[in-house]
Formats: sequence, C-alpha cells, structure tokens
Amino acid sequence: MKKKILALGLVLVMLLAVLAGCTKTPVEPTAPATDPVVDPTDTPVEPPVDGKLLEGQSLKVAAIETAYGSEVWQEVCDAFAAETGANVTLVTNKNLEDVIDPQMQAGDYPDVVHLATGREKGLTEQFIKEKLLTALTDVLDMTVPGESAKVSDKIVGGFTDTSVTNPYGDGHTYLAPMFYSPCGLFYNAGLLEEKGWTLPTTWDEMWALGETAKAEGIYLFTYPTTGYFDAFFYALMYSVGGPDFYNKALAYEEGIWDTDAGKQCFESVAKLASYTNPKTPAQANDSDFTKNQQLVLDNEAIFMPNGTWIVGEMAESTRADNFKWGMCPLPAAKAGGNGASYCWLEQAWIPAEAANQDAAKAFVAFLYSDKACEIFAKVGAIQPVAGQTDNLEGDNKMFYAIYDNGADAAMGNFAAYDDTAGLPSVREAYFDPVNGLVAGTTSVESWIDGVKSATDAFRANLIG
Repeated sequence: MKKKILALGLVLVMLLAVLAGCTKTPVEPTAPATDPVVDPTDTPVEPPVDGKLLEGQSLKVAAIETAYGSEVWQEVCDAFAAETGANVTLVTNKNLEDVIDPQMQAGDYPDVVHLATGREKGLTEQFIKEKLLTALTDVLDMTVPGESAKVSDKIVGGFTDTSVTNPYGDGHTYLAPMFYSPCGLFYNAGLLEEKGWTLPTTWDEMWALGETAKAEGIYLFTYPTTGYFDAFFYALMYSVGGPDFYNKALAYEEGIWDTDAGKQCFESVAKLASYTNPKTPAQANDSDFTKNQQLVLDNEAIFMPNGTWIVGEMAESTRADNFKWGMCPLPAAKAGGNGASYCWLEQAWIPAEAANQDAAKAFVAFLYSDKACEIFAKVGAIQPVAGQTDNLEGDNKMFYAIYDNGADAAMGNFAAYDDTAGLPSVREAYFDPVNGLVAGTTSVESWIDGVKSATDAFRANLIG
C-alpha cells in the first residue's frame, strides 16, 4: 500500500478540498489574512527534550467526537502531559463547530483542532479559504516527543503531499494527516456466496450482475445519502480517467465533462440510478439514512458506497442469516484495468491565532508517537503511520487490504471556490440530483447540464 500511496502522492495536483458535505454559507471566522500567518520556512521548533520545559504551559485541544469516542483523545492528551509536563485542556463534542466557533469569534482559539474537511458546516474549509492556518511543514522535521524518530520518518509516503494536507500547492503542509479510511462498495459477501454470484471487477460485469439480481427481486445498488457520492465519484473519476483526468476534473478544467472519461462518469451514474432500490431517495436524509444501509443487510440491495465506519454504525442492526461484510473498490473501466477506492482522510490543524504555537506543534508531533498510535489503534482509528495496519484483524484487515489487492488509491478533492456569489456546493450541483434520477423526477440531460454549468461557475470563482 505504501508504494501505491507514494505513487499517488507524486501525481496529485495540490488542490483545495471542498467536499460534497459543505454548506453554501460556511461559518465565518475572524478577519482573513492575505497569506498564511506563520512562515513555514522558519527554523523548525523542536519539542523540549526535558519535559520540565513545558511545565506550567497551557495547551487547549479541540477534537470532534466521532464513532471512535472522546475517551481516546483524553488518553492521548494525558500521555502528552505526562511526557512534556504541559497542562492540557481538552474539549470534545459531536458538534464541535457549535462549541468552538463562538469562542473563536470572541478571540479564544484552541491551540490544536482535530476537525476534518467535508463536514456540513465547513469550518475547516473556511479557515483554509481565509488562510488562517499555521503551516506545519516544520513539524515534519521535528523529533517526536519521547522518541528519536522525526515525524516525517513515521508518516507513510504521500500523505503529506495531497490537496487535503497541502491545500495551496505551495509545497507546504498545513493540515496534519490523521485517521484514514478506505472507501468503497460495501456488500453482503454471504449473499454472493449463497447465490454463486461473482464479484464484478468491471462495469460491464456490474451491469450483468444487476440483471441477474433483478430477476430475483434484488436491487444492485443503494446509497445512504447523496453526500456519499463524493467518495464514490472521486473513485469513479480516477478509475475511468486515471490521475490526469482526475486532477483536471478536480480543478474544473474547461470542457472536462465533454471528454470520453467525463461522459463515461455520467453514463455510469445514470445507469446505476436505474438499478437503485426505489426506496432510497425518500430515506436519503440525516434521519433515515441507516434505513438505506439496512437494505444491504436485509438483501434488498447488493452494494452501497460507504467507509469502514459502517461496521460499527450498523453493529446492533438486524441482518440476513447469511450476512457477512464485504468491501470492494469501484470496478475498473475495462477488463485488465484497476478499480479505485477513495481514501478518506481526517486532519488536525493549528489556528494561526492560537496562543501556544510551540506547544501546539509539539502536540501535533506527538500524535505520531508510538504511544499515541497505540491508543488510537485500540478503537480502530488508523493513522498513516508505517506498520499501523500490520496487526489489524477481522473486517478491518480486509478493508485496509484493498490497496494491497490491486485498487488504486484516490486522494484529493474538488478545488475551493469563492461562494460569496451564492454558488451551490459541489454536493448540491453534482450529487443531490441523483435522488431525482432514481425517482424519475430529474432527467439525465438536466443533471448533466447542471453539472457543466456549475463547473463553469466554480472555475470562474476559484480561490488562489
């Protein structure tokens, strides 16, 4: 996997992440800076060798509470305090933006924030857009607190060289790569075994399976919400057109959707809509999305786009007697080609207005320590640190092996644009119409026209 991700990192254009889940009106932080406030070329700040050097220093950490829980962050903060002598205050919340944004509006900033791009409120994206992040390039050269290794020696190649970590294409890292998760098509492997159906490796094989399943009253596809088409569409673009098309599409290149690869993306989604369980659009919302996921567990649909968190999310749900989790990449465009899986990546960052910059950088460096990695791994939070996947078991071992088994890893996201003119989000323009395609209320032609029109508008309003 390391080689694949390294290779991917070399070809990815530094593009800014605006994922499908962002709203049209992201939260406004404080006044923007023209350039990143902290010079990434400054002399690297080494964490203190003697923990007493941080004795009495304060550090405020804010972390989004996810399925991994909040206790894991407290344990890491406690370990850092024990190593360095810092006084660490931690805040975690499932709606972290609602907690920290009012505080930051009043000038009270956390020193370190763990909040990924791609969330509905778009707070991280807003900090990126307004260039309010501290550059972390020097952190890569720091020694991990309590160890002799440098941070750069711990992180797997390619993960600090993507648009989701280096948003400005200036050769510097502003967001530290944290937990990553392969995304792909999840299915009931037990159903395929029982029916004697072969897992499709090309789209032609996928459509053939759709017809076979249809004859038995089983739909080929469902999706939790249209927001899940972000990772799906990224992988589709990469598998259909390769890195060159992928990078151009992410940058909204003029005429990109009139290319053969662009047309194939449209054709694949439109055809997949015709094989989608008709119950899906009505349930594709924040309240009912698990009902769509349940369709797979009940053998009412074969595939759904999702991430590795799905296992924990549906752990208590009923399921068919034959149910067994399976995961595969999106099929290859043609026989002999590679499928693709989007690599979802969470990030940690330091606000440029944070009061304790040196201590914050030491904490970010500590996140890659053996101790911190061990703590995170206990709850299944896997970081892009060498050796972290070696000891995985069960479903996680299968999921994270997807890149080792021939899938191309797609990373990076659609470039950021200035939406002050009232532009739609990528999700609204590209993916939300899929509900209409499935329900028969939106024509394929109007969807394609909408995507092209939005692409032109996004390109005209690119940031940077």
